[in-house]
Amino acid sequence: MRRPPAVAGQFYHGTGPRLTEQVGQYVDKNAAKEDAIGIVVPHAGLVYSGPVAGAVYSSINFPKTFLMLGPNHTGLGSPISLMEEGEWEIPTGVFEIDRKLSGKILLNTTSVKRDSQAHLFEHSLEVQLPFISYFSHDIKIVPVALLSAGIDACLELAEGLARAIKSVDYPVVILASSDMSHYLPDKVARQKDKKAIDRMLAVDPEGLYETVRREGITMCGYLPATVMLAAARLLGAGSSRLVKYATSGDVSGDYDSVVGYAGIIVR
Repeated sequence: MRRPPAVAGQFYHGTGPRLTEQVGQYVDKNAAKEDAIGIVVPHAGLVYSGPVAGAVYSSINFPKTFLMLGPNHTGLGSPISLMEEGEWEIPTGVFEIDRKLSGKILLNTTSVKRDSQAHLFEHSLEVQLPFISYFSHDIKIVPVALLSAGIDACLELAEGLARAIKSVDYPVVILASSDMSHYLPDKVARQKDKKAIDRMLAVDPEGLYETVRREGITMCGYLPATVMLAAARLLGAGSSRLVKYATSGDVSGDYDSVVGYAGIIVR
């Protein structure tokens, strides 16, 4: 099965040359690169979140496969949905799903279900692909959409993902797709987001989950980020850094109601 682009021409330019040019505005070709175990990247329209996402992708050594964890905004499919095989297409490339890793994930987890329905119209992972294709056309992906999970389910999933990654003999980076606070005044969004970012910088998945829920932080991808942090910790991660933070107000000039974007590298 080949998944066609769902949000081309909306979240990013819909033709190859224009998309390449658009992404090129947001990457830093001179950035120093480092190995990453996991990353947090935003998923809004590129005009808003592109500078943050581009800064992260510019700063990492690319793996053979990105294990992509994103929130399920559409409500379709299972609570935790894996598209096990096939291809994803965008205007600048076609990405093959890594069947070896997806198979290992299914062997090592009980909560993950084979489900392509959850991915058909979901944008949170698709908008990562223009950046990945800008740097490499050989990368494989494993897409997982999270609709709902408690903290115990997140930690259990992370254990299975870490076992699956350890069982393959090539580099894998866990990508967690998330925007931060939604539709708050800029100052309030930054204050709330800092609380969640501090937990991510401490590689503290339980703390992130708890903080987001306690503080009412409208971070749509806190489940993917929680799972990524927990799996990264099991894979040896001991530190992380904030590459860039911004809000939509930095682009639109409207600071009364913004969405926050954080780019983080976990190593």
